[in-house]
Amino acid sequence: MNKKIDNLAADNIRALAISMVEKANSGHPGGAMGGADFLHILYTEYLKFDPTEMDWSFRDRFFMDAGHLSALMYSQYYLLGNYKKEDLQSFRQWGSVTPGHPEVDVLRGIENTSGPLGQGHAMGVGAAIAAKFLEARFKGIFNHKIYGFITDGGVQEEISQGAGRIAGHLGLNNFIMFYDSNDVQLSSMTDEVTSENTAMKYEAWGWKVITIDGHDHEQIRKALNEANEESEKPTLIIGKTIMGKGCVTTNGDIYEGECELHGKPIGDTKADYVKTLLNLGANPENPFAIYEDVATHYDKIKAKKSEEAAYKKHHVATWKKENPALAQKMDSFLSGKLPELDLSNVVQKANAATRDASSAVLAYLAEHVENMIVSSADLSNSDKTDGFLKKSSVLQKNDFSGAFLQAGVAELTMTSIANGIALHGGVIPVVATFFVFSDYMKPAIRLAAIQELPVKYVLTHDSFRVGEDGPTHQPIEQEAQMRLLEKIKNHSGHQSLLALRPADAIETSVAWDMALKNTTTPTALILSRQNIKDIPAIGTSRYEEATEAKKGGYLVKSTPNPDITLIANGSEVATLLEAAIILEKEKNLTINVASIISEGLFKSQPKAYQESIIPKGKLVFGLTAGLPVNLEGLIGDSGKIVGLEHFGYSAPASVLDQKFGFTSESVCTEILNYIEENK
Repeated sequence: MNKKIDNLAADNIRALAISMVEKANSGHPGGAMGGADFLHILYTEYLKFDPTEMDWSFRDRFFMDAGHLSALMYSQYYLLGNYKKEDLQSFRQWGSVTPGHPEVDVLRGIENTSGPLGQGHAMGVGAAIAAKFLEARFKGIFNHKIYGFITDGGVQEEISQGAGRIAGHLGLNNFIMFYDSNDVQLSSMTDEVTSENTAMKYEAWGWKVITIDGHDHEQIRKALNEANEESEKPTLIIGKTIMGKGCVTTNGDIYEGECELHGKPIGDTKADYVKTLLNLGANPENPFAIYEDVATHYDKIKAKKSEEAAYKKHHVATWKKENPALAQKMDSFLSGKLPELDLSNVVQKANAATRDASSAVLAYLAEHVENMIVSSADLSNSDKTDGFLKKSSVLQKNDFSGAFLQAGVAELTMTSIANGIALHGGVIPVVATFFVFSDYMKPAIRLAAIQELPVKYVLTHDSFRVGEDGPTHQPIEQEAQMRLLEKIKNHSGHQSLLALRPADAIETSVAWDMALKNTTTPTALILSRQNIKDIPAIGTSRYEEATEAKKGGYLVKSTPNPDITLIANGSEVATLLEAAIILEKEKNLTINVASIISEGLFKSQPKAYQESIIPKGKLVFGLTAGLPVNLEGLIGDSGKIVGLEHFGYSAPASVLDQKFGFTSESVCTEILNYIEENK
């Protein structure tokens, strides 16, 4: 170690960070200046990775929580050669690879998209769980570390409660988090917001806590050494740092630790940008330069990292030769390739609730997919993920041989952890809760959509038919919210989420097949609490016919030249089928009925196919247990939708069907009125 070069490198990072913000006239310089010492020491001396293969599966990983400190990350990775000078100069600009908040870009060192505080470190917890899960199956191979970086804001976000509790409970000694504690927030000092003892809080959750001077490199090393030696607990390193470390005024006076240094360019504060650059050893005429001695040092560091990685690669290669069957399985896990599955073999009970149908599929998957972790927010016996649990066991401290995570009542934490599991790779995450509580999950679902992560959401109790639990538990607007993400394109140009609400048990098996094969975006399975009458087969195989759901929508009842087409998804499809039978018998109408399991997927089909299901210019009637907007994009200009435009009430589901007009008889009346209006 060389104290002089380490200080110089940290100052170089500070100079680069403030120069990025200054040129962009936008960003957060102060925290980046405070965290520079820790990041430099971590990356040069502790983090194990291969600079020539940044996506190497057996690397240590760094999860940033405080996405507003992106300038810190980009500056650090610039020293490592992952970014060019031009990239830093185009910070926060259109088309740049250095956006205002970091977006997952593993080849440049960015392991996760962060910005909404709290989620980044929860994803780190998820990655640590994935590593433990894999290490339990491939001993001595996935023993790498996951590092996190959090700030005062992330500690305050409620999600830190769930992430801290779960990490401590599971004894994630492979998770080491640095808390950049500088006592300054964006609009206030921290003591104006909280007086809690953070160290005691994390210790109560079962963490090892070390408090250090976050600018003292020896203390940083000592803390990281202790953390890496810890065998029972995750570690929180509380680094007392200085906001805007190194800032000076025009007169050369120290100007540090001030609130205004948090969220605007140095030149817009009482500090002086040029004088601060000079104080940090930078050349104001060339502020994006890497100092000569620092460049030489980092060249040596990169060579050493590659050399160290070569030893681990040799170890993995030797292990593969000695364990060919396990090696094949491991490679399969890491490739994301599924084993051969045939969900048509899943036996479904007649007229089952789709949550029960999902349970049958999960039981099958527990026996056929070895790299799946299923989580439930204290609802496994209600969301029926216990179908999986009964064939597996719960993840617990010192025993990750199971595959079920009892997350407790922490939907947002659970969903963010699933994102981290997906980001780590090698493991398929599934999370479950009641559909109404997807409201708690939404921020993490959104980040999964942005990061294009194939997380599976099991969302049960999907309508007002939850019944006696009343309006707090009856989802009315949630389907509309979920389907909005089907309408939003991700940066790859695809719909950012696949939302599937199957019409019966067999269609649920098909929906699960669709979810498993969707490896590029998250999937939501929206499932009923109550039993649903099976959709009768038109031919000999209901499963074969239900595979048409893979086009987003298909006819479950087909007649040439229909007088009207009825459309729905979920349990309302069976109601429409009953109504169609009544109307054909009593009114001599010809009727088609369509199950539109996913509007987004359906609308991605050729126009000719869409119009073969929902004829253009013909009568179309839609039924939804949620907001009418759920079907507005499907019915055309003259169609009619019967939906729900108010919150639910506490009563048995059958009573609510009567009161809200969701019986086949009530629907018949609505359909006839619609036909009469359009004669």
